[in-house]
Amino acid sequence: MHTALQRNRGTDMNRVVIIGGGPGGYEAAHVAAQLGADVVVVDTDGLGGSAVLTDCVPSKSLIAAAEVMDQVAHAVDLGITFHDDHADADTGHMKVDLKKINQRVLALAAEQSADIQAGLERAGVRIVRGRGRLDGAKKVVVDLAEGGTETLAADSILVATGAAPRTLTSAQPDGERILTWEQVYDLDETPESLVVVGSGVTGAEFACAYLALGIPVTLVSSRDRVLPGEDADASAVLEDVAKRKGMTVLSKSRMESVTRDGDVVTVTLSDGRSVQASHVILALGSIPNTADLGLEDAGVLLDDGGFIRVDRVSRTSAPGVYAAGDCTGVFMLASVAAMQGRIAMWHHLGDAVAPLDLKTVSSNVFTAPEISTVGVSQAAVDAGKVDAEVVMLPLAGNPRAKMQGVQDGFVKLFCRPGTGGVIGGVVVGPKASELIHPLSLAVAHGLTADQVAQAFTVYPSMSGSIAEAARRLHHVDEYKF
Repeated sequence: MHTALQRNRGTDMNRVVIIGGGPGGYEAAHVAAQLGADVVVVDTDGLGGSAVLTDCVPSKSLIAAAEVMDQVAHAVDLGITFHDDHADADTGHMKVDLKKINQRVLALAAEQSADIQAGLERAGVRIVRGRGRLDGAKKVVVDLAEGGTETLAADSILVATGAAPRTLTSAQPDGERILTWEQVYDLDETPESLVVVGSGVTGAEFACAYLALGIPVTLVSSRDRVLPGEDADASAVLEDVAKRKGMTVLSKSRMESVTRDGDVVTVTLSDGRSVQASHVILALGSIPNTADLGLEDAGVLLDDGGFIRVDRVSRTSAPGVYAAGDCTGVFMLASVAAMQGRIAMWHHLGDAVAPLDLKTVSSNVFTAPEISTVGVSQAAVDAGKVDAEVVMLPLAGNPRAKMQGVQDGFVKLFCRPGTGGVIGGVVVGPKASELIHPLSLAVAHGLTADQVAQAFTVYPSMSGSIAEAARRLHHVDEYKF
């Protein structure tokens, strides 16, 4: 790294312009600045992008409030009851102040964005407010927020413009009662009832969060199960828990249109049925922010969905132009966007770099319970694409789970036959996002099930189930003594 740093400071080939200030952009900027480049970030909406301002940070902050409600609701199972000494008080009732929750959510997002900006400025990165577009592969023209334009010369350009909520002509958000996931934080009053259209990660997370906040929720899914892209066993657990808590799940139900009449919103389904609620959240997927950026004229190829085509070191088809994050459609996670951005700068500036390896990516669905995965999937094993031994261990038998009243969830491990190398895992349960890390390490570094099993775990702990699952994958050597 020091060699690259010294080399780039002594050349003129180190002008980097980054379009987009989300995880792919700001992480790339840090790497490029560390390696001695002259870095400019062109930012439109605020540092951190949608991940910080309208997606990951706000939604997980909302979910944190919902988790507290969920935990308190189950406190009676642990022997904890609520009372109030005032006779006129509603005994044991909690009240959700959604306006206050949303104010906290937005304040946290703004604080995180400001921290990111301060970090970039300390690193010597220049931030230009405006909308950037390519003028060939060596220039970026910025329509400045304060008016006018500025042209930035570049030896390398990184496009990290993200994606936006997908909408349909038959279901147009109004920002009041028909909402995208970016608009929910403007709500001042708690919805009387809610329909969530779309059962992917975003839809499932919001449906579970608002259900935990005490709002009646109907989830409309065009597929045969919730979270069709996730582990089928995990989806089954989540759907069962959600229904037990009172969620209505309409499977194989395709939305035809969404209309509003005063305070009532109607979701009409393709089979003629309809569902009414006070509010609707549209979770219909994302479209890349790649229009009108001059990409095609610069020689950057897009796929049929408008996503930028990149290789495993984030290069586009245009020399010197890289892309990272949701605008590439590679794996729409903030962590992947950040890694794509870092890889792009390591590659351009001549530092040591390893191509992006999606087999080691860990991801999490912040539902209740959480669903976390890494490596190969059950679907790949079932389809014969991967040869693996599989063990699934319910959390209900875990002593720590019993103490906390956890009845739902499991740990699933995948390992290679013969060698026992861990190649994947699924964790379903509270804080699965924290529990997946040992399996991520095992997958990334080629650990065997025996090595995972033989590492100490705390007793009692949820992580003990990971070690126990690994022990069940142990094979006794078939040697005769």
